[in-house]
Amino acid sequence: MISSVFIIAVSALLLAYWFRYTCLLILRSNTAKDYAASAATANGFTFGEVRSKLLEEAPLESLPALRKSLERDYRLLTYILAHTSGLEVKGITLEQRMLMLDFKAMRLVSALGRWVGAERARAALLEMAGILTHLAGAMGSRAASASRA
Repeated sequence: MISSVFIIAVSALLLAYWFRYTCLLILRSNTAKDYAASAATANGFTFGEVRSKLLEEAPLESLPALRKSLERDYRLLTYILAHTSGLEVKGITLEQRMLMLDFKAMRLVSALGRWVGAERARAALLEMAGILTHLAGAMGSRAASASRA
């Protein structure tokens, strides 16, 4: 019985490690052309501004407002991704779904900023902004391919 619980616990930890590592690899991958900036400008997303504020060491008091701004961008961006045509089911790929789940996990970490520390909360917000940049790039890429077709 104890060995079964141990195996399940280790398997869960390895799955969590794999998930985090995969999400970070996806975020580090670069596409041939970056459409995130044009998509952000066209749709009024603020994740670029939030990212620059976080890199400039935004004060701890401003982190909740920055998180709310990222959450607003996330809701709008996922709505657009889900409702655009594509070959994927509902327009969202598995990679994008993984990043969405990671966004929710980082949202929880940043919300617990008081307990996990300001630097960890800031890092979580930076990762959330990176996820939005990646998703906006995918959205811009779709828009560009649709306009070419």
